Amino acid sequence: MKTIYLDNNATTRVAPEVYEAMAPYFTEDYFNPSSMYEPARQTSQALGAARKGVADRLGGIDPREVIFTGCASESNNAAIFGAARGNPERRHIITTSVEHPAVIEVCRELEREGYKVTWLGVDRDGNLNVREFIQALSPATLMVSIMHANNETGVVFPIDQLSRIAKQTDPSIIFHTDATQTVGKLPIDLVSGLPYVDMLSFSGHKLHAPKGVGVLFLRKGTRVRPYLFGGHQAEGRRAGTENVPYIIGISKALELATERMDEDEARVGKLRDRLEAGLMERIPAAQVNGKGAERLPNTLNIAFHYIEGEGMLFQLSGLGICASSGSACTSGSLEPSHVLRAMKVPFTAIHGSLRFSLSRYNTEDEIDYVLEHLPKVVANLRKLSPYWDNEKNAPRADADARLGQTHLK
Repeated sequence: MKTIYLDNNATTRVAPEVYEAMAPYFTEDYFNPSSMYEPARQTSQALGAARKGVADRLGGIDPREVIFTGCASESNNAAIFGAARGNPERRHIITTSVEHPAVIEVCRELEREGYKVTWLGVDRDGNLNVREFIQALSPATLMVSIMHANNETGVVFPIDQLSRIAKQTDPSIIFHTDATQTVGKLPIDLVSGLPYVDMLSFSGHKLHAPKGVGVLFLRKGTRVRPYLFGGHQAEGRRAGTENVPYIIGISKALELATERMDEDEARVGKLRDRLEAGLMERIPAAQVNGKGAERLPNTLNIAFHYIEGEGMLFQLSGLGICASSGSACTSGSLEPSHVLRAMKVPFTAIHGSLRFSLSRYNTEDEIDYVLEHLPKVVANLRKLSPYWDNEKNAPRADADARLGQTHLK
């Protein structure tokens, strides 16, 4: 059975060009870049070229502002904990209720240490209230950490506007954004486009590089304490021998993504829109989460009322279709998505939401296959639902009342 992979916000396949660029650094140029002999110096030069490649594709920043990490979660931890440890005189952080767990759990840990955290809410479409953000800024604010785009819904936040407001309010406020879902999908220019962003995180495995490598952009002059100690690497800002093959890989993947961005995202956007329109046409009592907001062109989060997402995912898996019900980092939880709760998605739909996230490798035939089979999966599951009228193919007239009584028990 062919696998139709529509979970690219969780991870992506490694591009063949990326694998080819990495391969020599496993078996031929395997040297430690910190060693002094000639083969190691060549490896060190390749590492420097990769660092410059990443810097150039983030707007032409100083390569010394690029720190390679193990993943975006490490980058987020290093950014937030590093800012807190480096600026102990301020103890207020502003973030959102829809962040990735790699930001939420760090902020909760700092709350346990006595920091005040302001959790900004979102509206029904997943948009932030800019006025609420402005009102949250105070003389005690240490930093702002707001994602560039949401991993579950694809809703894009106005990071350029928010970072400018924060810096114009108080230049000492540190602004961090988790750009894991946008790097390689949207233009990122940290010189002219996002000049007020001090730190930016992303990982390789969301843009067709391997798992196990990430980046933290740290703008020169931003006061942070190192997160890892024990070596001189990265000018003392992140100890540990560099993962050269994977760093080569993320640099090559970013090169490919930026070169193909307009072409890839236009095609992927058409596929996403085809999937969205087809499902909405074929399946009653469905809604697109984040429909009224600016979204990433590859992401569709769609809710089907009165059924469970787990049942849909199980049957889709049997058909060779890979999708998800939210963040891969929380897939083992039976709790509804914290993102959809924050968006106040109705109780009848919050457990029946699926996320489809596409990449350059998806095809029209794959989308048509999903459109052929998912409506049947939903219809079969609804036949088992006590809240669905199978004769009318619509919710029972008393569905909400019955569901409310069940929920109260």
